[in-house]
Amino acid sequence: MAGRKSLPHNPPLWVDPSREVYFVTLNCRLRGRNSLCNQLVARQILESVEHRNRAGVWWARLFLLMPDHVHALLSFPPDRRIAEIVRDWKKWTSRQSSVEWQRDWFDHRLRAEESLREKADYIMNNPVRAGLTDTAENWPWVWMPKEDVGGLGER
Repeated sequence: MAGRKSLPHNPPLWVDPSREVYFVTLNCRLRGRNSLCNQLVARQILESVEHRNRAGVWWARLFLLMPDHVHALLSFPPDRRIAEIVRDWKKWTSRQSSVEWQRDWFDHRLRAEESLREKADYIMNNPVRAGLTDTAENWPWVWMPKEDVGGLGER
């Protein structure tokens, strides 16, 4: 993808990333192959999500693994660039779990009129829509904080 431009992931200057929620999607380099949903890789990735949450690197409200991509609802501290945080995490998971990520990733800052619960439901039902499980509750490759950090209700 030599001619492909990199996507800007910096919020506007007036936006405080710690007060915003981002719907983030990261794709594996090889689409259609199960690179993420096996016991070892999934455990390492989901443990890294929890570790970064506790350390304040980001604040994950929801993190779901699909075989070849990830969906997450994340907030970020204001003192670091979002692209840097995601790049560092992708680099760590590549080294630790041999995950090969696509170069870029997708993010969408939820606007005031968008429902956090609606996005969470969309993410949770992704494995159902893909025919990987009968119900969202049965999908094992998901992480949510034990305590509600910002809630999945209405914003």
